[in-house]
Amino acid sequence: MRRYAPALFALALALTVAPAFAKAPEGPLDFTVKDIDGKEINLAEKYAGKVCLVVNVASKCGLTPQYKELAAIHEKYREKGFAILAFPSNDFDAEEPGTDAEIKEFCTSTYGVKFDLFSKIPVKGEEKAPFYAYLTSKETNGDFGGEIEWNFTKFLIGRDGQVIARFKPDAKPDAPEVIQAIEDALAAEEAGDEWDDLDVGNLSGQAIL
Repeated sequence: MRRYAPALFALALALTVAPAFAKAPEGPLDFTVKDIDGKEINLAEKYAGKVCLVVNVASKCGLTPQYKELAAIHEKYREKGFAILAFPSNDFDAEEPGTDAEIKEFCTSTYGVKFDLFSKIPVKGEEKAPFYAYLTSKETNGDFGGEIEWNFTKFLIGRDGQVIARFKPDAKPDAPEVIQAIEDALAAEEAGDEWDDLDVGNLSGQAIL
């Protein structure tokens, strides 16, 4: 058995130090997460080149009717390269108590949701999912960082995979400022524009790059 000791030691050492050399995420989509059906999804691969609206959602919230507007803008812009990524969370007054299967049934039967739903995750506190840890960190997401205030906080990600806007929970998905930001993000790629050449307002009180 002694002849195997060096090999086993080398393997143990490699497993110990490997995480230290892991590549740091270059953007919020550099994560793999589970969808509502439990399938592993590489966000960077699936949404490459798309404009994405990331929303933490709940089924028993006063803002839950925003599902209707989310479904409508998804239908309106999806053919232009727009996607909605909805992440159920039970972090706020236990307003998302259901299982993933129950959440999916509610969203599809009540609001006809066809956009992408993901497995329920924590989006605040020490247990928050790595994806949301990136979105809410000032170090990784600059002016758009900061803890999630409530259900239906919205992050807009441009075609380059970087966050370009954040909207508060009570900003409806079809509010003028949200629609303007989405349309400008979709148009920027088509026109070959850079974001700093665009004059986009953000009524949420945070800067847009």
